[in-house]
Amino acid sequence: MIEQSSIHVSTGDQSKVDVRPQLKYVPVSFFATVLGLTGATIAWQRAERLLALPFAISGVALILSLAAFLSIATIYALKTARHFDAVKREFAHPVKINFFPTISISLLLFSIAFLRLNHDISRYVWIAGTVAQLVFTIAILSAWMQRSTLQIQHINPAWFIPVVGNIIVPIAGVDHAPAEISWFFFSFGLIFWIALFTLVLYRLIFHQPPLPERLIPTLFIMMAPPAIGFISYVKLMEHAISGFELDSFARILYYVGLFLFMLLLVQYRQFVKIPFYLSWWAYSFPTAAITIATVLMVAKTGLLFFHALAYILLVALAALITLLLVRTFSAIINRKVFVEED
Repeated sequence: MIEQSSIHVSTGDQSKVDVRPQLKYVPVSFFATVLGLTGATIAWQRAERLLALPFAISGVALILSLAAFLSIATIYALKTARHFDAVKREFAHPVKINFFPTISISLLLFSIAFLRLNHDISRYVWIAGTVAQLVFTIAILSAWMQRSTLQIQHINPAWFIPVVGNIIVPIAGVDHAPAEISWFFFSFGLIFWIALFTLVLYRLIFHQPPLPERLIPTLFIMMAPPAIGFISYVKLMEHAISGFELDSFARILYYVGLFLFMLLLVQYRQFVKIPFYLSWWAYSFPTAAITIATVLMVAKTGLLFFHALAYILLVALAALITLLLVRTFSAIINRKVFVEED
């Protein structure tokens, strides 16, 4: 566990060197690891059910996801209690503020993961996640509108995070509440995604300087809203229409997500040269989202192309999560994370 105090090693000149990261430097973005792990869990759950895989690993993945969430939530709760000013500074930061909804999104993802395992747990977690998501969305959008210090260079793909959480709500929501609630979250989440997507592209193409190195992995977040939007839309329509088959809008959402995935893959050189940051976890949840969407395309179309693509993405997702876990634990052991930064 990350401790508040630091151990000091005395040298000959009596100087002291910190050898343990401090609690106040644990970022709220650490919850992004939970998004990646839980997203991968859901991907494997769907694959085991819809692709009839001959093995099952989703149970182990769910336990790992829960352990990560409880550990990080405990650590961040301690930070909030002992260093509340540091939390306030994160919420006032033009970039870090957008990672607070990773807490509510984690809950929403657990509600999906538990949907077929324990309906009551799924419902209670969904209610908590939905309420928290609405609060975070209103608070963050209000901050965007009221702060006169925001500039165009502050915009980056992490701004999609508050939006993505709202699009996730219907996936379990149609099983736990009236469908109108799910349509409410889906509607404004989708519209705000379109608006923000335009702003992010404008920032990336026409404004300098380019994204800071540690934020480059967040480019992957761009494909999450359409991929999740596809899954949510299908769930909403299946609830409304018995025997629903894919319509044009569903296909548009999926293929936009798939195109963005392809666009990012051809730019792999700029991603592989980046040293490890916790922001690497931005690769994981969007990859899980397009994987789940592709598994759903297999179920809806039965086409061999999507079947093959689903298996490729599942293997790639498993390899990616393994790499991220190894690099994260290595960085923690070597005290390269949870340090003061801008």
